[in-house]
Amino acid sequence: MAEPMATPEYRCGHVAIVGRPNVGKSTLLNRLVGEKVSITSKKAQTTRHRVTGILTAAEAQFVFVDTPGFQTLHRSRLNERMNRTVTQSLADVDAVVLVIEAGRTVPADRAVMALLPPRAGVVVALNKVDALPQKDTLLTQMAELAAIRDFAAIVPVSAEKGSAVDALLAEVAKMLPASPPLFGADDITDRDERFLAAELVREKIFRLLGEEVPYATAVVVDAFKLEGDLRRIQATVYVERENQRAILLGAGGAKMKQIAASARVDMERLFGGKVFLEVWVRVKKGWADSEASLRRLGY
Repeated sequence: MAEPMATPEYRCGHVAIVGRPNVGKSTLLNRLVGEKVSITSKKAQTTRHRVTGILTAAEAQFVFVDTPGFQTLHRSRLNERMNRTVTQSLADVDAVVLVIEAGRTVPADRAVMALLPPRAGVVVALNKVDALPQKDTLLTQMAELAAIRDFAAIVPVSAEKGSAVDALLAEVAKMLPASPPLFGADDITDRDERFLAAELVREKIFRLLGEEVPYATAVVVDAFKLEGDLRRIQATVYVERENQRAILLGAGGAKMKQIAASARVDMERLFGGKVFLEVWVRVKKGWADSEASLRRLGY
């Protein structure tokens, strides 16, 4: 892509994507950027880090910030840090996209709205509209939302299908300040490949295991070597108990092999080259409540 023209009319700014857990924030970010820069899962509260996705268009550059869903489950020092990430992100952006599930506004959505700075420009994305059986409920929901706050716009979208995403972008662009682009035209994230590799392993753990074990895991990339187009990656998955390690490994290590193989396929697609991936599982008791462990693990 050619570099965007830094004209006086060009717009660029930071946009926070916020919402309660499991409303499709990460799916929306990936749809907007066109690549997987944030992990997704049907399980709630998957995202732990502030992840930036960059979209460069002819008239504007959008620097999206995908925040963790405000944490209400699995209380720990880790989740306290994640909640701080949400509130800190809101203080540093030019616009906000509030993601709410189409057809219903629940108390957890209202709790997120209460966190929004009073003067922030906010566009509501009513997501998963493709799965809504009765579309007439949208009008009622939109009227209820309009009575709560003076939103810049309310746009029904489907992050999964990509419908009405252009309309959402058009509304967000109106709120961005006049500014030259902050990133190159081909940049899609400010996160490095090492971080993305760890997140892809963590995504597969969430997708391929049961309810509790994924929340007790942390993934650290111990080595990342680039040899031409080949990337040699060594990673460790930390868990809190021996029985969790056994579940992650599976019989004869089969489950961990499945997780690593699935992650490697996504890495090769994202990085554009072959990946040799080795993953170990180790027990580190109480890591989610240890300040020292959280720092070492990158939280």
